Amino acid sequence: MESQVIQHKIYEVRGFKIMLDFDLAELYETETKALKQAVKRNIKRFPKDFMFELTQKEWNVLRSQIVTLKMGRGKQPKYLPFAFTEQGVAMLSGILNSDKAINVNISIMRTFVHIRQYAINYKDLAHKLGELEKQYNKQFKDVYEAINYLIQKDKQDVEQKTRKRIGYKSSNG
Repeated sequence: MESQVIQHKIYEVRGFKIMLDFDLAELYETETKALKQAVKRNIKRFPKDFMFELTQKEWNVLRSQIVTLKMGRGKQPKYLPFAFTEQGVAMLSGILNSDKAINVNISIMRTFVHIRQYAINYKDLAHKLGELEKQYNKQFKDVYEAINYLIQKDKQDVEQKTRKRIGYKSSNG
């Protein structure tokens, strides 16, 4: 299973990275109805931080982001989708006991790990860049002050030379 395909099916809702039931059903090559029935039969395995049903408002926001949804009668889900967190997806592998489900879950878990690692690396990189900015801004502040001093000095020298002299002129100059 290609990681990019999975990444495009991961959304953020309520501060969780989640996957929707119909996307998971598509990856597992099963019907959404069958996936939901299996979850309902094993509901004790899915506490609120593993799986939750989207509210209508959350679903409307997500629908506006998911441009691949089909339009027309019967093309939209009749019921609000279930959202599975990473732990919920891992729990699905225990109730969907097929080779396809196992292989897809392995790919999904690797993708979640990849996303988490990317976020950590991004945070580290942003922190390092911030530190470099602070360090170099101090150094460049000194350079800027020196340049400004030289510019001001040059302006004063030019003013001195172009200033009309008052008083006696010596024969030397």
